[in-house]
Amino acid sequence: MGVVAKRSSMTFYSDPADHYCHRVRIVLAEKGVAVDIQDVDTDALPQELADINPYNTVPTLVDRDLVLYESGVMMEYLDERFPHPPLLPVYPVTRAQSRLMMHRIQKDWCNLADVILNPASKDAAVTKARKELREGLTGISPIFAEKPFFLSDEFTLVDCCVAPVLWRLPVLGVELPKQAKDLQAYADRLFERESFLESLSEVEKEMRV
Repeated sequence: MGVVAKRSSMTFYSDPADHYCHRVRIVLAEKGVAVDIQDVDTDALPQELADINPYNTVPTLVDRDLVLYESGVMMEYLDERFPHPPLLPVYPVTRAQSRLMMHRIQKDWCNLADVILNPASKDAAVTKARKELREGLTGISPIFAEKPFFLSDEFTLVDCCVAPVLWRLPVLGVELPKQAKDLQAYADRLFERESFLESLSEVEKEMRV
């Protein structure tokens, strides 16, 4: 008898350069989900994407009859659908704190990364965003001396949101100063994880050659 490949019922439409797609790919890898990852060119999106997603955007996750098109919703769905390993705390208070942390990462860091990466952004806006991102990351660096992950002893969805931004710092033109050594050590811990290495697209691998 030949080995029967584990057929995936799940399809993930992903921009191989996008940090929101990357965070979902990290969760998929962390959970060991059998998934068909469809790399798409955002300048020539496939017709089937428009048929299933009213916004015609990536990331888009299809699980049988379910279609999800917001990265945070996808991450929490995957954590509930595949409970091991858990990527959110069990207790409502700490779970809410994790969600708030993800919200703050979005507002404080991801939005700045989006400004820098947007070709339509004006030079002054990019320069300002780079400065704010560098200062924000440097300012929070000391908290990473206390625990191995983001305010946690365990790897969580919060780390899944942070890792793609930290990986892209060279592309974003942000260099961390020496006083951010605790943050750099945290980033190195994330980048060494098997799931993180598995999550990288070819485009992302080239971001740090």
